[in-house]
Amino acid sequence: MNGFKGVAVIFCLALVALAFLPGVQADEWNKKTTVTFSQPVEVPGVDAQILPAGTYVFKLVDSASDRNIVRIFNADETHVYTTILAIPNYRLKATDKTVMTFRERSAGSPEAIRAWFYPGANWGQEFVYPKTRAIELAKLTNQPVLATPVELTPEVPVETLKTAPIVAVKPTGEEVAITEVVKPPPAQPVAEPTKKKKLPQTASPLPLLGLIGLLSLGAGFALRVIPKRAA
Repeated sequence: MNGFKGVAVIFCLALVALAFLPGVQADEWNKKTTVTFSQPVEVPGVDAQILPAGTYVFKLVDSASDRNIVRIFNADETHVYTTILAIPNYRLKATDKTVMTFRERSAGSPEAIRAWFYPGANWGQEFVYPKTRAIELAKLTNQPVLATPVELTPEVPVETLKTAPIVAVKPTGEEVAITEVVKPPPAQPVAEPTKKKKLPQTASPLPLLGLIGLLSLGAGFALRVIPKRAA
């Protein structure tokens, strides 16, 4: 009988634990996104890497670091095309769909992905290009582009990317502040502290105390009845 009661207690505790266990979705952590491109696109990689039209999976490798690292896979995630270094980029209005932004290119040239925003998120990933290619893109768009001297290959270690230097380069190759490319979020006005108003007591705690008492009596009664029935 004691074994039965022990199992019952463990079962109840398990139910309580499950009730309060927060839901965790892998897609929310790594921002897994499946994207289908109707035409070729350029992504950071070796020698201006071009992805042909098709379906790809974008995932964060390490979202806990201050700079995000993105991997691009084929549709069934059996092949890594490139590992990308990115830094947080902010948008004022989140959307319920995935958003990819591109850099302007000349007619007939594949567009180069600039940033990726996950549905419902204000913060996205601004892609960093190898420095030589970043200067070329800056010349084509006449705008600064994020750059790194690290070679971006599928096999590049994540730890290397975490510490890789990042700069913004102009069409001339001159380095400028990263804020020339990625704007910080707007400053929020500081609210003046307000005095807490004491709300009038609208109800007595007696009903709640009575309910707790009834539940306690019911639990005690149940524990006394179960052994009798089992006997």
